[in-house]
Amino acid sequence: MLKAALKILIAILIVINPELPAMLDLGKLPSENKIDMSKFILKWEDEFDGDKLDETKWGPSWWVTERKGGYWHEDMVRVEDGNLIITAQYLDEPLENDYYEKWKDEIDFDEYKAGWYTGEITTQGKYEQCYGYFEVRCILPAATGMWSAFWMMNDGVTHVDGSGRDGTEIDVYESFYYKDHWWGNDCVTTGVIYDGYGEDIVNYSIGKYFLENDPYEEYNTYGVEWNENEYIFYINGYETGRLSPEGGVSQNPEYLLLSCEFAGSNGIQESDRHGTGRIELTPGENWPAEFKVDYVKCYQYKDLVK
Repeated sequence: MLKAALKILIAILIVINPELPAMLDLGKLPSENKIDMSKFILKWEDEFDGDKLDETKWGPSWWVTERKGGYWHEDMVRVEDGNLIITAQYLDEPLENDYYEKWKDEIDFDEYKAGWYTGEITTQGKYEQCYGYFEVRCILPAATGMWSAFWMMNDGVTHVDGSGRDGTEIDVYESFYYKDHWWGNDCVTTGVIYDGYGEDIVNYSIGKYFLENDPYEEYNTYGVEWNENEYIFYINGYETGRLSPEGGVSQNPEYLLLSCEFAGSNGIQESDRHGTGRIELTPGENWPAEFKVDYVKCYQYKDLVK
């Protein structure tokens, strides 16, 4: 009932003023524009069958241990019952760095310590694509102080040159808002970033979008159509928004990432980042939290397939 009432309220506010939901920190509703899949052909996919991660398609980011308010570790990633599962939880005993002996002479690793652990996987070095439609079907992790994401990257993202054409971080979705779950504001956000992550960063967002079901208990799809002119974002196949950044659209192949992260810095969970709320270690909290991914699919425009 609460979600139905909220949906009606948002619809009324949009009629009064399309900007009112954002001004009141409410999510917007997806449009009625449904994606036309007839112009695409499936190019790459992973349905996470079997009992382990397909290492021909994915790998961990071994170059990083400490990540914002916690740690990334490959042991927090598993495949089970047709899902990729990335777990997030507090560990009193630090996990070992499985890559240290192999890479210690080339990489300055941060030390693993007791703290909040989760994971990330990427197709970097295994699969990259330029343009097309990219989609994930997943259940979001139900916990405060953290978020999950499906995103895309390439090396050009860090080039500070006033352009996103060489590379853009494409955030198909990020789930910052579990803290609002109690009153029905089940939202995700979407956007793009280029020109690095320092003072020159350029960040575009289409805002928060509302899901009608419970995204922490039920599957939804999140997708982006990327062409030479714009990014078009979707939830369950319905358009949420479009971006045509001033610096242009990425024109280079990008790899995929699935991840969870904790708010904070230097491996210490201590902040409310982008609206995540703070972690509450109470009996009612959902720890360990799990990010469940049913599939990832990449489609290419038929007229670009050789």
